[in-house]
Amino acid sequence: MSDQTPTIGDDLPEQLRIRREKRADLIAQGIEPYPVAVARTKTLGEVRTKYQGLETDTATGDIESLTGRIIFKRDTGKLCFATLREGDGTELQAMFSLDKVGEDSITAWKSQVDLGDIVSVTGEIITSKRGELSILANSWQIASKSLRPLPNEHNPLSEETRVRMRYVDLIVRPEARVTARMRPTVMRSLRQTFHELDFIEVETPMLQVQHGGAAARPFKSFSNAYDMDLFLRIAPELFLKRCVVGGIERVFEINRNFRNEGADSSHSPEFAMIESYQSYGDWRSIAELTQQLIQNAAMAVSGSLVVTHQDGSQIDFSGKWREISLYEAISGGAGETVTALTPIDDLKRIATKLGMKIDPAWIAGKLAEEIFEHVAKDQLIEPTFVMGFPVDTSPLVRAHRETPGVAEKWDLYVEGFELATGYSELIDPVIQRDRLVEQARLGAKGDVEAMQVDEDFLRAMEFGMPPMGGMGMGVDRLLMALTGLGIRETILFPLVKPEIE
Repeated sequence: MSDQTPTIGDDLPEQLRIRREKRADLIAQGIEPYPVAVARTKTLGEVRTKYQGLETDTATGDIESLTGRIIFKRDTGKLCFATLREGDGTELQAMFSLDKVGEDSITAWKSQVDLGDIVSVTGEIITSKRGELSILANSWQIASKSLRPLPNEHNPLSEETRVRMRYVDLIVRPEARVTARMRPTVMRSLRQTFHELDFIEVETPMLQVQHGGAAARPFKSFSNAYDMDLFLRIAPELFLKRCVVGGIERVFEINRNFRNEGADSSHSPEFAMIESYQSYGDWRSIAELTQQLIQNAAMAVSGSLVVTHQDGSQIDFSGKWREISLYEAISGGAGETVTALTPIDDLKRIATKLGMKIDPAWIAGKLAEEIFEHVAKDQLIEPTFVMGFPVDTSPLVRAHRETPGVAEKWDLYVEGFELATGYSELIDPVIQRDRLVEQARLGAKGDVEAMQVDEDFLRAMEFGMPPMGGMGMGVDRLLMALTGLGIRETILFPLVKPEIE
């Protein structure tokens, strides 16, 4: 199958031209190639369940109408075979016998029907002489004529085409179907865990007059109705904290976020995220919540805390997860002691020694985080909480109760990527204003990821925000951790560039 979309016209490839000719012939005969409805009394899955264990060469006498896409077809003189497949991958054999359907019908089956067509078959449920559960057709009808051939094992879809044409990927590749059905299972598990812990799910604005809640570059838009610039949400944090001020003490949202940044195996410009806030909690209690959410999701999709990836590798989510100190990890990788109070010149020297490229705009905390990623990230395969991040890169987080320069923030790493982040939230509106003003200064100096001063959010804080812990986790990345796939495979329809004509 070509990755390119050919122009419809006289220069079509032969297979596409022949299928269009078959469509035209059907219409000329008064047969609708795309009927509004066809007969269907049971799904293939229901038939397989009902007749499980049926003895070889048995006729049940039960007449059903079944539908499916033809993924195998073998035509002989008086007996034809086809394999029907449903959307979930369930398959069933269909048999077309001359004495059952008649000469005209079997001739039409041979000439009109191609691999990829969706059909309705009415007949008796039987088992063949080889024991194959089948439907022995009395009649059949095209439900949808496929004008394009499906790829086969000799011409499989490339990775790029799988992402671009996910609809074909779902037809031909079992792994794609498994991943697509895993996401709603994970979503149900997440919501169920929150529900059992008395969290309330809310929805917050996707279009915002100010971007905030994360250090990220936003997408900018414009509202004609309001004659003003708007930003696509980079995080729901500031609105969820407003909910906590209003008395929704345990709150969460599963949302779409948009960040105008790079795209790679673990980053997508549009992605799904879950954020939650728990009054009277802190970074420790929110870490326990996060572990519970992930472990429950693992059990929901695999029935075990030891999850097997699609490549056969495994990851163990059981037990109490490891904790390491961010600055201790940096010290180990740098070969010398580094703390949150280490001067930026010393950090630059260390980064240079490690062969890193340094952005002149990086502040000390940002440089420390970059050094950590350089020396330690790839080693964090098992679930690991990296504890204690720089205060100057954590403007919405409470300072550590004991360690100067450190915020009570952790990042959870799995398989070498960041899966979630959690905090003891800053609730002092005076300190919060100072932090946001400093962010605004960084923004004025050219930092496109810096936050803005959100006066309404600060006003909400001034009404009194209870102590709390907060957490954000990428849903797509959770699917990555459960499957071992890259982010573009866990998102059903990720953003891709238009095809070149």
